Amino acid sequence: QLQLVESGGGLVQPGGSLTLSCEASGVTLDYYTTGWFRQVPGKEREGVSCTSYGGGGTYYADSVKGRFTISRNNHKNTISLQMNSLKPDDTALYYCAAAWDPYSLICTTEFKVRPYTSWGQGTQVTVSS
Repeated sequence: QLQLVESGGGLVQPGGSLTLSCEASGVTLDYYTTGWFRQVPGKEREGVSCTSYGGGGTYYADSVKGRFTISRNNHKNTISLQMNSLKPDDTALYYCAAAWDPYSLICTTEFKVRPYTSWGQGTQVTVSS
């Protein structure tokens, strides 16, 4: 069974950078679509970025485009999210997620939550001066 564990969150000043990491265990990420989502209290979980296995497609939410970069290392079974030029609105609990997706259908600009079957516990990112 695939398990995901995030790390790298913390407190950062506006304009700063953070790199979130997600380590997968139990199975390899071959043919899995992986994504990053975030949630603040009282709001729905929203998609930040996703990427399909083998370069099938990579997408970013408009709010983070040009500032965040998703990457995956299939050999190390890890997923990362490099976050630059952070803003207070980026403050949230960030989750990594994965879904078996051999035909690369799940990663789209709609960032639907339901198709993802494996989730980490989340890592808090707070952007504040």
